[in-house]
Parts: sequence; structure tokens; C-alpha cells
Amino acid sequence: MLKTIPSPQLQLGMFLHQLTGSWMDHPFWRSKFLLRDQRDIARILEAGIAEVVIDTERGLDVPLADEAKDAVAVVGAEALATPAEEEDSPLPLPHPALDPVGPRYTDALQVSRQAMGSVMGLFDAARLGQAVDAKTCLPVVEGIVDAMSRKPGALASVARLKTVDDYTYMHAVAVCALMVGLARQMGLPPAMVREAGLAGLVLDIGKAALPTELLNKPGRLSPEELALMKTHVRHSHDMLKAEGGYSPAVLNACLHHHERVDGSGYPDAQAGERIGVLARMAAVCDVYDAVTSRRPYRTPWDPGDAMRQMAQAKGQFDNAVFQHFVKAVGIYPVGSLVRLQSEHLAVVLALNSSALLTPRVRVFYDIGERHRITPYVLDLADGSAKNRILGPEVPDAWRFADLEQLWLLD
Repeated sequence: MLKTIPSPQLQLGMFLHQLTGSWMDHPFWRSKFLLRDQRDIARILEAGIAEVVIDTERGLDVPLADEAKDAVAVVGAEALATPAEEEDSPLPLPHPALDPVGPRYTDALQVSRQAMGSVMGLFDAARLGQAVDAKTCLPVVEGIVDAMSRKPGALASVARLKTVDDYTYMHAVAVCALMVGLARQMGLPPAMVREAGLAGLVLDIGKAALPTELLNKPGRLSPEELALMKTHVRHSHDMLKAEGGYSPAVLNACLHHHERVDGSGYPDAQAGERIGVLARMAAVCDVYDAVTSRRPYRTPWDPGDAMRQMAQAKGQFDNAVFQHFVKAVGIYPVGSLVRLQSEHLAVVLALNSSALLTPRVRVFYDIGERHRITPYVLDLADGSAKNRILGPEVPDAWRFADLEQLWLLD
């Protein structure tokens, strides 16, 4: 239950849902987090924020007058769970479709949920002016690197599925995973693979300095809003540079991942190889996850269609980097809806690393008869399959409600 209360009534253990008033009146990015540190309450009061909204289902409520003394004891003894205790309470699923998942995605789902929780903590720290230490980020990156080693592509596929509310956090997880996969495909040494993952994780930390109404606006941004949104890259760079512990390459990626090789990007309109390699890699990974994710202002693109449209965006991405990305993610990435030569529809389950045009798919719809068929798995790399992909299909044209479950149960 959401409840608006005067800021002086804030207590540790309350779950802060929103800071009221104009975002211009305070330095915080209004978001949701558990109050664990008395200094956070002090910053809210010092900022002159008169009222806040708390969620009493996720944290403490304002105590009744005759229970105030008992409530103080509860705050000290029970409400403030230790980090280990909090880990026992599972985070919400990043996306409703992720329950249940098949054995291929069980590990990836667990890693993505843990990583999302860590990223939420990083953003909470950033918005309240606390350190975003590289040492705090590295265990998250290592967990993603390990998950990618066990089942390449699974984590990036799961992290692509996100709700509007958790987009900012899961986007960081997804781009980290995509950067790790891309770096490995490019043959970079392990240290640079981790560096690429770290860059992907913290690219957008500067959005903690922006208002949530701007980040979640359901329509097109005005020129003024767009200019403000573009400032997140400098915020990211400056925050991390001030903390120390981040390499020049990571800082460069944060600042320049919206640059484009034809010089049309921002903030400095850099072009070609003047853009650092991690920034060129991040540009591809960032755009791919953004367009294939649900946003407040549009539905997600199908992964296969996204890959096709990015390939046609001449002058936007480094060609060599993009070709490596295609090999890492696939011409028809996992989850793509495709039309087969047999006039059936199928969803891509897994890539064939030696032949990008022949993935393993689950066939489930007869186009000619216009009805569902009993799903079956077909390995297009198998010579006996005698079938091939004609191209990607746009899911919105077919309105399948269970498309994600068809590949998640693999």
C-alpha cells in the first residue's frame, strides 16, 4: 500500500517509493529503495523535501501513536535485515514470462535477478551521492562472465525480457552480458573481457542524476527533454572518474557510447576510430538491447528484425564490431520469430555457431492453414531437416501471447 507521509516521519526500514515535489527542487533521482542508512534520511530532510511516498507492503509503516515505542524496537531488531537475510527474499522476476523457465535458463534467471539487485543498489548509491566503487561492480561482472561461460547467450536472452519499471536496471545487466559475449567473439583477452563487461554494467549510471518522469515518459521527448537526457553520458563519466578505480577505456565508453562512426552521435560528434573500441562495442550492444526491450513509448522489436534493421543503419556502427556482434548473437537471435520455407512459423531456440542461418527452432504454427500445430523442435543444421528460414516475422502482426514461453521452456 502506498502512503504519503511527512518526511520527518521517515524511519530506517521504510521502503521509499517516491520523493514528492518537482525534481528540480532536489538532487535525487526519484526511485524505489529501502532506507538502510540514517544519512539517506538526513539528505532527504536537508534537501527540503516536505513529503515522501512509502510502500508499506515492502517496508515499515508509520507506527500508530500507542505503538511508537514498540515500533522503535522492531526497527532495531527485525525490520533491518542484513544483506545475507535480504538475499533470502527473492527479487521480483525481471519479466512475467520468466516463470517458469526451462533448464537452459534456470541458471541465467538466477544470475540476472542477483545482478539486477546489485545494479539497483548501485543506482541507489549514485542518486544519493554515495560511491559507485569499481570493486563493488566487479563481483557482478564476474558472475555474468561465469554464467556466459556455462551457457553462452542464455543470460543475454533472459535479460532482454524486462518490464518498463525495471528497464534501467535490467538494461545494465543485459548490456554487460552482451559486451562480454561480443568481447569473447572478438578474441579479446580475459582482462579486456571483464573490462568490457564492467563498461556495459555502468554505462548509464549517470541516469541516476535524471528525473524518473523523463526516463519513463511514454511519448516523444521535447527538444529540451532530449538535451537533458543526453547529459547522462557526462554524468556517468564524471561520477565514475571521481570515484577512481575505473580504467580510461571504461570511462571513455561511458562518455562516448552514443557516438556514431559517421560523426552523428553525441556528446562530441566523434567519428570512426577516434571513438574508443569499447565505446564502439557499447554502441552496438546498447542499441540492440534498447530496441528489443519493452519501453514506455513502444513495444519491443523482434530480435531478428532488430538485427536486420541495425545492419541497414549505414554509418551508425563500426562494421567490423557489428559483424562480430552478429556472430555472437546470431543473424536470428534466440527468441526470433521466423518464417520457414515449409510455410510454418517457428521461434529460435539456439544458435549454430558454425552456420548462423541454421539455428535450432521450435515450429508451432501452420501459415497456410492458419492454426497452431503441436510444437516440435527442428535443427535446421541437420541435413535431413530439408527446411530453411525465409526471414524474420514481426510478432505484432501475429499477436501470439505465448511467444516468449515457447523458447524460455527450452
